Amino acid sequence: MEKEIFLIYVISAVLVIVSYQYKTDLPPTATEPRRLKDASMNTSIKDEQILKDEIACLESQLAATRAKVATLYPPSSHSSVQQPSLPSILPCPPAPAYHHHLLLLSDSALPIGSFAFSSGLESYLAHHPPPSPRHPPIPAIQPFLSLALQTLATSSLPYLLAAYKDPGRLLGLDEEYDATVLCNVARRASVSQGRALMMVWERSLRGTAVDDEEDPHGELGGKECNEMLREMSVQLKKAPPSSTTTAATATTTTTTTTTTTTSASSTTLPVSGMQVVGHFPLLWAVVTRALGIPIHDSTNLFLLNHAKAVLSAAVRASVMGPYQAQAVLGSGWLREEVRRLTSENWNVQVEDAGQVVPVMDLWVGRHELLYSRIFNS
Repeated sequence: MEKEIFLIYVISAVLVIVSYQYKTDLPPTATEPRRLKDASMNTSIKDEQILKDEIACLESQLAATRAKVATLYPPSSHSSVQQPSLPSILPCPPAPAYHHHLLLLSDSALPIGSFAFSSGLESYLAHHPPPSPRHPPIPAIQPFLSLALQTLATSSLPYLLAAYKDPGRLLGLDEEYDATVLCNVARRASVSQGRALMMVWERSLRGTAVDDEEDPHGELGGKECNEMLREMSVQLKKAPPSSTTTAATATTTTTTTTTTTTSASSTTLPVSGMQVVGHFPLLWAVVTRALGIPIHDSTNLFLLNHAKAVLSAAVRASVMGPYQAQAVLGSGWLREEVRRLTSENWNVQVEDAGQVVPVMDLWVGRHELLYSRIFNS
């Protein structure tokens, strides 16, 4: 009996020891899921709290921003439509009124006949043929274009600025400028373009000029410009019927050309004895001021249009392609050249204006002596 009890105690002790050893010898994977589950629960609780804090912070910032926008852009009290709260939703600001006229005058389709003349380029190419067909055209054209712009800036820009600043001097400046143009071909081109611009003004642009409502104090000079252009138009119409035709016809001798052009393309006023010719730079100045175009834009566009006419002549003369011409027009060199010439001649008086490139008069004047030509003389 005692042996049986002892044996029971021994077996129970062995079972207890074995069960304890079994629990301690289990692999870690058996208890790891429980520990990972507890850790993930703790992490999710912390992450959820962090997200809640961030949401609360963002909502407070949004509320502060809305309050600031409502202070800067209060809604209209008499409007039933809710106003946009975002400052980026704003109407497009209107462009100045003269921008429209500036674009019209810069259009190559403006019917003033500037592209009918080469400004001496055709004669220049005839006297300076390229050394070989593979000679790059742009370096050959750029020196001529620079000389052409320099000639226009030194001889015409002072008169343009003077006429723009004082439109009442239009008739007198026109006569003085006519006396300074010594080349007959250049004179005919200037008169032809000037009278064409006058026709564009009378038939198309006069009704869109600056009126009394836009210029109540007369600061833009629109009324004075209209009166001077009307007077110029009246005097030009008093010229002989054959004046325009004769002025555009080339003659064979210098003496005949000078006599014909002087007597045919000018009108003598009966009172003052002043000759009204209608040169392009003077009329350009008064027309642009009548349209409200600022003086800086007027002078820059005047030089740029001349560059466009020369490069167009180069394209039609097959010395450069249209893309190369556009590359020159869009280059920084041309932009800087126009700016430099305008700045250098800004304060030059008409008494100091003149031709600084005499060879340009030779190239332009000998154009009508070419054996064959594609541009007007």
